Amino acid sequence: MKFRIHSSRLFFALLALVSVSAARAAEQEIDLLRTGEGGWPPPVPVSISGFTGEVDSVLKNDLLFMGMKNVGPEEAKFLIAGSNSGRVEARVLERISKNTVLAKAYTGGTQRSQTHALADDIALALTGRPGIAQTKITFKVESGPGRSEIYIADYDGHNAQAVTHDQTLVAAPCWAGRSVLFYASYKLGQPCIFSHQLTSGARSAVARFSGANISPAVSPDGKKLAMILSKSGSPNLYVSDPSGGNLKQLTFSREGESSPCWSPDSQTICFVSRERGPASMFTISAHGADKRRLITNLAPSPTEPDWSPDGKWIVFTSQRHDFEICIVSAQGGNAIDLVPGEDPTWAPNSRAVIFCKGPDHAKKLSLLDVPTKQVKDVARILESNSQPSWAR
Repeated sequence: MKFRIHSSRLFFALLALVSVSAARAAEQEIDLLRTGEGGWPPPVPVSISGFTGEVDSVLKNDLLFMGMKNVGPEEAKFLIAGSNSGRVEARVLERISKNTVLAKAYTGGTQRSQTHALADDIALALTGRPGIAQTKITFKVESGPGRSEIYIADYDGHNAQAVTHDQTLVAAPCWAGRSVLFYASYKLGQPCIFSHQLTSGARSAVARFSGANISPAVSPDGKKLAMILSKSGSPNLYVSDPSGGNLKQLTFSREGESSPCWSPDSQTICFVSRERGPASMFTISAHGADKRRLITNLAPSPTEPDWSPDGKWIVFTSQRHDFEICIVSAQGGNAIDLVPGEDPTWAPNSRAVIFCKGPDHAKKLSLLDVPTKQVKDVARILESNSQPSWAR
């Protein structure tokens, strides 16, 4: 009996210790996401009035993913008053001082595009960071059994346009600047990597070796193309010029590599390898030196990394029982769970992320504000949308 009592006390003591540790970890996570080193400031409270219909909803949605939140006038730091009768116009005041921060009217295009322009101007004025409301995304759309196409759209999924009409399998579109896409396609019968000029429609195969040519990733400076090729047997990481010239093999694993992405200074590549067993993320220089494992504690089987444009974070997919979107410091360490999902990619503001979720036959894209973990689905094109990439 004494042993049972002692064991019971020990159990509850350990339980209390675990609870305290979990609470402290949660507090540290909040600090890290919002105000800690490398984190984000709390959302700026704003009060929005005077707009109606689509303009009102678009503006509130835009500002959510650029570090602001809509509150009542008495709670706001800034008052945003405007109208959309004929054109979109707005005035932004600091609530206490009544100083005018922004006063502007917008013409040309649709009211939706005018609202995006207003949102970007507000974001720059109130947060000091350029807005993302006028940016584009690209993604894969399932068009039928065994068929998919590449699309581009506004960041919120509106104004979607098909880029390819090949009625074959495509995968992993990515941007090279804002007018060129790279992607893998079976158009020539095997997976080859294509470059595609959006203005002219011209495209060319830049990697069509025997085996798989997949997972293109163009460096932020536009000078290098990372990709996964199996021309030597197993899938390994290669780097070339954007045209496919000056090809160099960087890894020599028998287990296979995947999912390369670039650091914002175009000097380092993060990728996934299984050379040491379960999937792990590694970094390597663009010249093939200084390969090292990137620690992602608390997030097993990391894959699909994307490096934030400010260089501080890497977002990725972790697979436990389900797929989970996580972030980790670019130097590695304890990972932070965000929301269920996969295929994450950063916005140019290093705050928002777009990702996909749902079953394979009905995936949809969603926007995530990382520090607040707020999620909103974007407009869906056809039945299944996945593998997004954000133009920067």
